[in-house]
Amino acid sequence: MTILTYIVWDMNPDITTIPFLGIPLRWYGVLFALGFMLGQFIMSFIYRREGKPSGDVDSLTIYVIVATLLGARLGHVLFYDPAYYFANPSKIFATWEGGLASHGAGIGLFIGLYLFARKTKVPYLWILDRVAIITCLAGCLIRLGNLTNSEMVGIPTDLPWAFIFPLVDNVPRHPAQLYEAIYCFMLFVFLFWMWYKRRDQLKNGFLFAWFLIILFSLRFIDEFFKINQVEFEDQMILNMGQLLSIPLVLTGIIILIVIRTKKEKVATLHGDAA
Repeated sequence: MTILTYIVWDMNPDITTIPFLGIPLRWYGVLFALGFMLGQFIMSFIYRREGKPSGDVDSLTIYVIVATLLGARLGHVLFYDPAYYFANPSKIFATWEGGLASHGAGIGLFIGLYLFARKTKVPYLWILDRVAIITCLAGCLIRLGNLTNSEMVGIPTDLPWAFIFPLVDNVPRHPAQLYEAIYCFMLFVFLFWMWYKRRDQLKNGFLFAWFLIILFSLRFIDEFFKINQVEFEDQMILNMGQLLSIPLVLTGIIILIVIRTKKEKVATLHGDAA
């Protein structure tokens, strides 16, 4: 096949430069922020639908933003390049230079939501079920942001839907970012539909468990189509993203087993956490 057969992705990552500051406004940042905005809108709908004070969503959004950003950055620091950052501590929070880990974001989110659940007196698994829905949508938008940056590119392929990223090289590659964006969006639709149609029949933790199982199983598979993010992964049978996905899938399976053995029938707001 000739180069004309493939999709040439030469999108400029920058939208414009912010006046007086000289800082570029990037598509990635806009899509990242859009994920939080849409998440807040959907959570407000969920809270109103379930008769919970929608004012709590503002507090929830703050918890989610802080926990996600801190977790994502510290996850990148600890999982992917600890030696560099321990030698250069001033770079740990230099997020404008890049470096956010989705698994770290997940861990940070678990902690932040636990604190939020204790503060608002809602079952922990209840809030995890609802936030799992919007997390999928945010994940979709973030991976589209990675696509606009021509980062996290896939391995070479000759498939007709291969992307060529001129900012990287002229090799046709799997659009691995797009794969992940697509299955994140499909999982968002599935979980939202399950909540909308069957929330009164589901035990607390059911949606969250399937979120972990489906998302990170697909993430494990998707990693086979990506180039490694850091050099040390080249010596590994499974890369860091895959190793971090395995315990999350197992956690989802354990949650399913546990909630199926409990007597709780309905995921009520004021019921015991499953």
